[in-house]
Amino acid sequence: MFTDYQTTREQAAWISGLTGVTRSHGCSFADSWSSVQFQRMPNISLLPAEQDISLDDIVADTQRGILVKNRGSWSIDHQRFNFQFSGQVFYEVRNGKITGMLKDVAYQSRTPDFWNSMDMIGGKSSYWLGGSFGDGKGEPGQSNSVSHGCVPARFRGVNIVNTGRNV
Repeated sequence: MFTDYQTTREQAAWISGLTGVTRSHGCSFADSWSSVQFQRMPNISLLPAEQDISLDDIVADTQRGILVKNRGSWSIDHQRFNFQFSGQVFYEVRNGKITGMLKDVAYQSRTPDFWNSMDMIGGKSSYWLGGSFGDGKGEPGQSNSVSHGCVPARFRGVNIVNTGRNV
């Protein structure tokens, strides 16, 4: 469930009548005193389910899928609508069991389709906080560290790409 907006000082005033948001969430900053501030993504987390579901529970309930662990390369359009991500390690899941490793895997989707395809999410004990030292935004480019918390989640019907295929 989407519950709020990232906002700058100016945007909070613009959307207050629609959302009830009356103050900024501090989403405008720069990588240096000499750089221009602009709207950036805050450190966000995917909240766990109330029921304490583990990654093993998700795998056991999956007939056919790919388990993607950690972050790899990414490509996102300027509106954050279309994306492609990879990971560091990939496992094939068949009949509720991990059957082996895969390579050259990426997944792509449209943001609303992706989040609407989530049908299972991990619980509190499976929460993990990760981060990156560079988020690479702006023109001219700026870079800031960012962290995102996550629990394992299952998504259905996501397009999988073989990134190693030679044509």
